[in-house]
Amino acid sequence: MPDSSILIRNGYVVTMDEARRIFRDGAVYVEGNIIRYVGSADQLDIHGADTIIDARGHLVMPGLIDTHVHLAQALIRGCADDVALVDWLKNYVWVLQGNFTREDGQVSAELCMAEMIKTGTTSFIECMIHSRYGFDGIARTVERVGMRAALSKIVMDSTGYADSPDIMYPGMVEDADDCLRETDQMYRRWHGAADGRIQVWYGLRSLGAVSDELFREVVRQVEERGTRMTMHLGEVVNDVRYVKERGFENLTSFADSLGLLRPEMVFAHGIHFEDREIPVLARHGCHISHCPASNLKLASGIAKVPLMLREGVHVSLGCDGGPSNNTYDLIREMRLAALIHKPVTVDPTAMNAETVLELATLGGARAMGIADSVRSLEPGKRADIITVDMRQVGLSPNTNPLSNLVYAGCGHYVDTVIVDGRVLMRDRRLTTIDEESLLERASRHSEELLERARIEIGPRWPVE
Repeated sequence: MPDSSILIRNGYVVTMDEARRIFRDGAVYVEGNIIRYVGSADQLDIHGADTIIDARGHLVMPGLIDTHVHLAQALIRGCADDVALVDWLKNYVWVLQGNFTREDGQVSAELCMAEMIKTGTTSFIECMIHSRYGFDGIARTVERVGMRAALSKIVMDSTGYADSPDIMYPGMVEDADDCLRETDQMYRRWHGAADGRIQVWYGLRSLGAVSDELFREVVRQVEERGTRMTMHLGEVVNDVRYVKERGFENLTSFADSLGLLRPEMVFAHGIHFEDREIPVLARHGCHISHCPASNLKLASGIAKVPLMLREGVHVSLGCDGGPSNNTYDLIREMRLAALIHKPVTVDPTAMNAETVLELATLGGARAMGIADSVRSLEPGKRADIITVDMRQVGLSPNTNPLSNLVYAGCGHYVDTVIVDGRVLMRDRRLTTIDEESLLERASRHSEELLERARIEIGPRWPVE
């Protein structure tokens, strides 16, 4: 439940409102789960609250929103470093995930959420929940922990990956009817639960794992229910080969033929769209989750984000998963997003700190369909707020807090996290998760999982 009232005072308040106002000596006052005041501290008549947070030296801003998360992959962090993509999937990631128990799924989800909270993420899109991970347990964990989440149930009916047929590990295969039946059950049980913090989406598997008929059926159900969907698209060049082998000109022509180009769709990665496809994405209101760390590590390529933004495509940021990124720290992701487009475009102005901060907040809120309620710090909006302690050697001198946050910051500087008016972390201590117990359980479940999957992970150098 939210705290009765919270007063954050003496902070450097970055509102992210339409005017992008910043209050150097600002205050935010919250009643229940609603922001009632944002502005200069000396203009606030209220001086008391049930919880008072002195944010002196802190940057106060909306919580970050991660639009591409694999909750199950926190437990297999670092399982396949420096490995080519198909080998990475076929021999490591799918094998491990295909040996998950529901208890593994719940522990991994809690571990992932603990890391996200500790690094300033308040909302996220989980892209693909397999039945074996235990949707109910994951949803209950979201409810208890207090984050805001879109939980997407995997939908698939084939065993291919892009232009590689029948390569999926047996433990990862699901039947289409079972997928749709479980999505329906979870939608009825969890969509809108936890005071509206939980959404239930459709998580379409990659090209090669979903038939045209199933794509169309999911679109129909999304329209009928008024929910949303997400899928990987254009992450690998194999996707382009797949659609061209099917007789389509490019990725967007294939997606358009199935009704997938729509505002309710979040495409993850979107690296291999041609320049001429970008205006098509913009025209249809599609969202792209930009995942620079994962794309660099797997040598997938770099999405044309500056062009997407110029053309009006809705872009947000995603950390992806434990094997492809190794962290769920969206502040680190912001730094990469700001840097990698400069040499590609040979333009140091291609992405600035303010733009990247918009992707991690406003862009994420739009992708989740919650921009009306959590996109900014303004009276009447839901209280999803973080504070970042800028009193750090690595952030000094702090002449430009936004630049320092993006180019020099990391999630470990986040001090306080509030979601829907409830304090989930204060002074870097989690309030809804027993961190010590979680770390012990995660270690035990990881060891048992590796043993079941018969996979060894460790340094390439000899360990005595």
